[in-house]
Amino acid sequence: MDKSGKILIVDDETMVTRTLSMLLGLEGFSSVVLFNNPNEALEYLNGNEVDLIISDFIMPEMNGIEFLENAKKTQENVTTILLTGYADKENAIRAINEIGIFKYIEKPWDNQNLIINIKNALTQTRLKKELQNKISELEEANSKLEIYSKNLEDVVHKRTIELSQANSKLSAIIKSCADGIVIFDNDLKITELNEAALNLFGREEKELLGENLFELVVAEKTRFSKINLNKGDKFFLRNYSLINYKKDIKTPVEISIAPVRDEINNFYVAVIRDVTYQKESERLRDDFIATLTHDLRTPLLASISGLDFVLDKSLGEINPSQNKLFCAMKKSSEDMLGLVNALLEVYRYEAGKTYLCKTKFDIIELAHECSDELKLLAQKQNINITVNSDENELFINADKNEIRRVLVNLAGNAINHSQNGSFVKIDINKKDKDLRVDVIDDGVGLSKEDCDKLFNRFSQGTNTKRSASTGLGLYLSRQIVEAHDGKIFVESKPNKGSKFSFVLKNSINDCKVVL
Repeated sequence: MDKSGKILIVDDETMVTRTLSMLLGLEGFSSVVLFNNPNEALEYLNGNEVDLIISDFIMPEMNGIEFLENAKKTQENVTTILLTGYADKENAIRAINEIGIFKYIEKPWDNQNLIINIKNALTQTRLKKELQNKISELEEANSKLEIYSKNLEDVVHKRTIELSQANSKLSAIIKSCADGIVIFDNDLKITELNEAALNLFGREEKELLGENLFELVVAEKTRFSKINLNKGDKFFLRNYSLINYKKDIKTPVEISIAPVRDEINNFYVAVIRDVTYQKESERLRDDFIATLTHDLRTPLLASISGLDFVLDKSLGEINPSQNKLFCAMKKSSEDMLGLVNALLEVYRYEAGKTYLCKTKFDIIELAHECSDELKLLAQKQNINITVNSDENELFINADKNEIRRVLVNLAGNAINHSQNGSFVKIDINKKDKDLRVDVIDDGVGLSKEDCDKLFNRFSQGTNTKRSASTGLGLYLSRQIVEAHDGKIFVESKPNKGSKFSFVLKNSINDCKVVL
């Protein structure tokens, strides 16, 4: 693996750049340039060529994606790695798709994994430069072909040799690529593979040629169809598994697919990457979060119970100042307990460990119960909360407790973000067997950009934060609705209120109990 390439590191934290420099020095990387300011790094790149750029995502003057976009304008063949925090995972994935970063690595990183990715990145830069050199040689060869057209036979013979050598080198580059490369046709039949792909499948090339690629690489919930290829766009598949039938092993993979068209044939190139290590890292991280949040519940509950004893004067009289302090402490503990419970619920849904208990119940009655529960909060802010429906009663088949959570969350948010003296309405309607619930407020509203990201984890909008909350409530609501095979969405404009809606398909008048 390459160690001779030039590496540029940008991070606004001096400790991070020093740590990376020391680590790379110990591993034998001799050429490392450090910057704590992205603008200074861009000035350096204008006159100096590097092989690898490692950039932090969150920086005060510009974020990592903007920096890497500007860097690639002067460094055509450079390979890039983005350092992100857990909450920036979505932006990192967007950067892979939009600007083509080689890898995103979450902080804190694993040193061994980081070094492996740096070596692979430098190898990729070298291969890209070799490929670019070959392309330049081919262009030069074509120009010579025109110049020596009178000696066409000799020139063609000479160029044929050169092209053969170039193709051999290109073939060698593809074969040595660490990721599996598979070429398949319009019928999804495999026509060519590289060595890495054969290793992933664990079978001989003659056994795989002519096989349907998407009978060997499958998703848990959906099946890939030729319809997906009709648009002719590049696309990226996640949460797929490669099946080794001989060893009965499923390997988690990510797949990039791009169409290739020429005058004779249309075919597709799939780059298959083994993400076993990343999946295991995600599992360990999620298990740690689940264990930590679970263990936090016991001391929080004990603290709340102890404060209840003090506040109900079971342990003796307290003065008004003490009462105010203990009430504030109890409220803070209850808020923390709510956050811990929300984190646990999010983990359970993402890990597939939550099972819906569907029963038949009256959604209008449940909405009134939620409205009564929130009336005290609404009265404090002089807000009128109402439930409206054309039906007197409307029975649906769903998990009552989970739907209650969604209603309370949406209506509570609407109250918190409405102006004094305004209103919050819960409208319940049906269309055939589909249920639609709208929670409407007359609050501050949201921009379109905010609406697009509002249901993501830890998201509170991008421009104007609607609250100081964690951003888990709407994300959990989305998980609950989608677990019911439903859809949740928002319609809003700044200063014109918001309408949060969810639809449950085929949920009305179904009396079956599903566990």
